[in-house]
Amino acid sequence: MNAKGAFPEGFVWGTATASFQIEGGRTERGRCIWDDFCDWPGKVFQGHSGDVADDHYHLFRDDVALMARMGLGAYRFSISWPRVQPDGQGDVNAKGLDFYDALVDELLEHGIEPYITLYHWDLPSALQSTGGWVVRDTAARFRDYAAIVAERLGDRVSHWITHNEPWVVAFLGNLMGIHAPGWQDLSAALQVAHHVLLSHGLAVPVLRDACGEDAQIGITLNLSPAYAATDSDDDRQAQRTADGYANRWFLDPVLRGSYPEDMCALYDWHMPNVAPGDLELIQTPIDFLGINNYSRQVVASRDDASLGFGTVRPEGQYTAMDWEVFPQGLEDLLVRLGRDYPGIDFYITENGSSWEDRLGEDGRVHDPERESYLRAYLQACARAIAQGVPLRGYFGWSLLDNFEWAYGYSRRFGLVYVDFETQQRIIKDSGEAYARIARANAWDA
Repeated sequence: MNAKGAFPEGFVWGTATASFQIEGGRTERGRCIWDDFCDWPGKVFQGHSGDVADDHYHLFRDDVALMARMGLGAYRFSISWPRVQPDGQGDVNAKGLDFYDALVDELLEHGIEPYITLYHWDLPSALQSTGGWVVRDTAARFRDYAAIVAERLGDRVSHWITHNEPWVVAFLGNLMGIHAPGWQDLSAALQVAHHVLLSHGLAVPVLRDACGEDAQIGITLNLSPAYAATDSDDDRQAQRTADGYANRWFLDPVLRGSYPEDMCALYDWHMPNVAPGDLELIQTPIDFLGINNYSRQVVASRDDASLGFGTVRPEGQYTAMDWEVFPQGLEDLLVRLGRDYPGIDFYITENGSSWEDRLGEDGRVHDPERESYLRAYLQACARAIAQGVPLRGYFGWSLLDNFEWAYGYSRRFGLVYVDFETQQRIIKDSGEAYARIARANAWDA
């Protein structure tokens, strides 16, 4: 091992998944907004659904064994709210809680630390029928759901993430309409963002009460550094607005207890209803910030754009998702976060790439692009740590090829290849490389 590639002692190596993307077991849980979205003609690639997905609900022991074989020390997974509470409130599905109970035990038996995310976009349809996250009461329902899960698993799970990517919930789901529930309304999107953050603030003390003083609690935000297309004043202003839209609108209330003033002025009459005390709740102290990052945004001023900026596509290498490979962006992001939001630990809770993977005649999946991407982004993490950034762990996205939301099964992010017809799992070359990295605690292993 080359010492220059080493990470600090105790650095956490894991992978991440999301319940709707891998579990299947559709008939054994309540209905969620992504079930509804999949039934909406034209919204999901070729009408794909999460009904079966990777059948992780039945094959979880095999998947835990795969993680153990890869030498991973942690696993970030999400709880399906409608599997625990089919209607989002009221009666609890005992078999649903039993599933997560068994999964946690299986992980611990293999020496793998569970990191639980309570919400990864699968809102129970029954709650959506009364307004979903636009309605303030949904935040209270989330607090109750968090209490149910924590009471059952809090004796063995010490790392908790309230929400995954509130930006996606708010803007892809309620402004652009390309994620569930498929709305296109800026006012609704901003109210959704506020209520999701409010529910986070309501849930944190509930988790602390149930899980004890040693519990580590955080939230995961998808953050994308913004770069100006040119040095012009207009493009620099576009850069700041893009950063406010993608990053500061969520970072500032969680870590500073306020919404950024420039964005409040820009949103004007679309601003959400914020009740007295809400921002104090949202700023309830947390132990870590989860960071999801895949690429950057390069922006230019555009008079015809609603927020005054548009993205441009620089020359470079792009993944199957048409996302630019730009590891310097992750280093820049981490250094900026360490400077602007000090006093909190960071984890990379998602980072990965999609490529046109094929199962070879030798029975293996050779994916040099993913391995190159992985090492480059991990090297960026190492550079940030060397500059004093308190980055404590990395979770590669994703353990398994899975249901990639509106793309259905047409995109593969996994370190493990999945044949969706047979459910056969095959560790890709990148997965084997990641296993070596995790064991050696060094990006260049």
